[in-house]
Amino acid sequence: MAPAYKRILLKVSGEALAGDNSFGIEPPFLQAVAKQIADVAKTGVEIAIVVGGGNIFRGMAGAADGTDRVTADTMGMLGTMINALALSNAISRQGVKSKPYSAVPMPSVADAFTAREAKASLEEGYVVVLGGGTGNPFFTTDTASTLRAIELECDVVLKGTKVDGVYSADPMKDPAATRYDHVTYDEVIGQDLRVMDTAAFALARDNGMPIIVYALNDAAGLAGVLSGTARSTRVSKSKPL
Repeated sequence: MAPAYKRILLKVSGEALAGDNSFGIEPPFLQAVAKQIADVAKTGVEIAIVVGGGNIFRGMAGAADGTDRVTADTMGMLGTMINALALSNAISRQGVKSKPYSAVPMPSVADAFTAREAKASLEEGYVVVLGGGTGNPFFTTDTASTLRAIELECDVVLKGTKVDGVYSADPMKDPAATRYDHVTYDEVIGQDLRVMDTAAFALARDNGMPIIVYALNDAAGLAGVLSGTARSTRVSKSKPL
């Protein structure tokens, strides 16, 4: 059976890479995520990944503690590069070619991101891991994931988190929160369903980019999400009839 999508953009939150830890990267979980990605890549799906950095440093939290926002966001961008290098290396160890790119120029660490170069790498069979967010302060890695998906002409954005979809409230705090199988962009924005920031959803809506939210630790893995066997929430322009 042919894959449901030819090219996907996977957003991996930094907090998810921390696993059960509150900080840093949990190596067994990193390897499990890398294996999920590698298994899908081996089926012929082209995969671009945007990683967050909340497990290393969160810009908004730093700004709240008194660091100026531009400096705090720059620190957060560097944190995403730590995750990008770790994840790219872990994917390579699974037998799949992987290449990290950085939105912040650091030539001794990773190639500078351009859509042209990243698309060429995808076509050559590389899993590309994109660090540095958008390369600008005041923009989250959620916005970066939607932006990169549009630039790279991906078919869908998949956001791997600690929960299995979009809920009416934070299910970690509210056990009565309702889980949705499908919501529209306008419902997400109008109801302030905070899975991704408003700018990311607005960018997706304006460009018709569907988003699938799922739990990164789901037993069915990324393959299960793509085949529809894993629990997830699809965000798009309209709900199915």
